[in-house]
Amino acid sequence: MPPSLTFLGAAGTVTGSKHLLDLGDRRILIDCGLFQGLKELRNRNWGAFPIDPARIDAVVLTHAHLDHCGYLPRFIAQGFRGRVFCTPATRELCTLVLPDSARIQEEDARQANRRHYSKHTPALPLYTEIDAARALTQLQPVGYDRPVPVAPGIEVDFINAGHLLGSAYARVRIGSKTILFGGDLGRYGRPVLPDPTPVTDADILLVESTYGDRVHERDDDGERLARIVTDVAARDGRLIIPSFAIGRVEEVLYWLKRLEDQHRIPVLPVYIDSPMAVAALQFYTERVSELDEDVRPAARAIKAFYTARMVTVASVQESKDLTASRTSAIVIASSGMATGGRVLHHLAAALPDPRNTVLFVGYQAAGTRGRLLCDGAKQVKVHGQFVPVAARIERLDSMSAHADAGEIMRWLSGFSGPPSMTYLVHGEPAPLQALATRISTEKQWPVHVPKYLERVDLKLG
Repeated sequence: MPPSLTFLGAAGTVTGSKHLLDLGDRRILIDCGLFQGLKELRNRNWGAFPIDPARIDAVVLTHAHLDHCGYLPRFIAQGFRGRVFCTPATRELCTLVLPDSARIQEEDARQANRRHYSKHTPALPLYTEIDAARALTQLQPVGYDRPVPVAPGIEVDFINAGHLLGSAYARVRIGSKTILFGGDLGRYGRPVLPDPTPVTDADILLVESTYGDRVHERDDDGERLARIVTDVAARDGRLIIPSFAIGRVEEVLYWLKRLEDQHRIPVLPVYIDSPMAVAALQFYTERVSELDEDVRPAARAIKAFYTARMVTVASVQESKDLTASRTSAIVIASSGMATGGRVLHHLAAALPDPRNTVLFVGYQAAGTRGRLLCDGAKQVKVHGQFVPVAARIERLDSMSAHADAGEIMRWLSGFSGPPSMTYLVHGEPAPLQALATRISTEKQWPVHVPKYLERVDLKLG
């Protein structure tokens, strides 16, 4: 059989990134992401993997977001025994996100069993903390721009993608041919992280399309965020910010501190109700050389992120006390799409009260509570109970860590010539088709939008 590429996730959706490169006697999996959002997508996590994991030689991770690494514990529990190659920062962040994901799943299973809202008896977690701990032992850190053999005849190097601390494109070399797995593409001119690194060539390219049909709001120097915070304070309400614990929390804090320092918002208590986010802040300060040059000096002392009245919430009891309190404050908690974690308790308490505001600061996948709220839902289900929505719902896409359509095209313009094929992944149908049309029209590049489980033959000779 000829060499092939099979799209096992992030095909027609923004979750579950997994791409299988099969050379017949050697196989590597690029990304090992968790499906999230719609039930039909989540159900894919529970099925048998399309190929025996024991037959795969290596896994390569582009970064530490769950939709790219979160399936790893279950994958290893199913028999994968090879090494998982990633950048050092990705490994560090995985020590936070994988055990946390396991804890959330175990707790969700316990709650479902206590409250009897699962169709399964007993409800089981997708994987456990023991599975997550085992996965961490197989991570193999590799620095940026350092080619490393991952299987016989297959070499990989990581290129900084500017999307998250440690994020990368994975450039796979097979003989004289290169396949560039784009992972998630970062943005230009944003605080905290550097711009995505330009790339000049690839024989085959995979690129994300999360925002392939739109352009982000123009940077307003924090004006809209300042207005939202000021309005909440005037109503003596609470601002609940569901946020990805790694990456997004840092930018939210950066802007809140900046607005405070400029006296553009009242100084409210800012609660970080995510032990993982607090730990991730430390990793950011330890890797200042990987941050944007403008924040490096302050980041060395975490001054770039800590507001005047910032409080980190550690224990479950402290989180419960915060949820029960009605004092005007800003609460930042994960998860970013409101699919699980401590933010659900804050939403259950805050949504029925019109004094409060819920602010989403990132992409909301179809089927998530975040998408439902952004789409105007009058009630949402939390822990088996319907919660009415009276609070204001706001969305601020300018903080997104994903490149928009214009930024993707800007990055593609750095190529000296077209790849033999560009595959568009990590996008929902409308953005995928819009970006495919734009690339084929403006650049005359061959483009293909793969379907889930589609296998394509590769010409690598």
